[in-house]
Amino acid sequence: QVQLVESGGGLVQAGGSLRLSCAASGSTFNMRTMGWFRQAPGKEREFVAAIKWGGGTLYYVDSVKGRFTISRDNAQNTVYLQMNSLKPEDTAVYYCAADRRPFYWSTNYYKTDFDSWGQGTQVTVSS
Repeated sequence: QVQLVESGGGLVQAGGSLRLSCAASGSTFNMRTMGWFRQAPGKEREFVAAIKWGGGTLYYVDSVKGRFTISRDNAQNTVYLQMNSLKPEDTAVYYCAADRRPFYWSTNYYKTDFDSWGQGTQVTVSS
């Protein structure tokens, strides 16, 4: 398994930006697709973005396309989520996660596809 720790959340005004980081430990990090999910109060945890193990292929949920960018640095065992043009509806706890299937890629992800999760970082966007 991969151990994950998120950071970078905070309070920002609508239209602002934040950059989330996810530091990973474990020997299989660079074999795994990595994802970001978010969970707003009273709602289900939803998929936000994914990046292939080599970093060359990305996938986003429609609501964040053009505003969020996922990236990874395998030398630093870190995944990032750059969030621009933030909206109040982006308010949630954001989690990074590692796909449980090494060298697997899909464009249809569910939280059950991931077996390693961080503790989450709160993002609050004020209007």
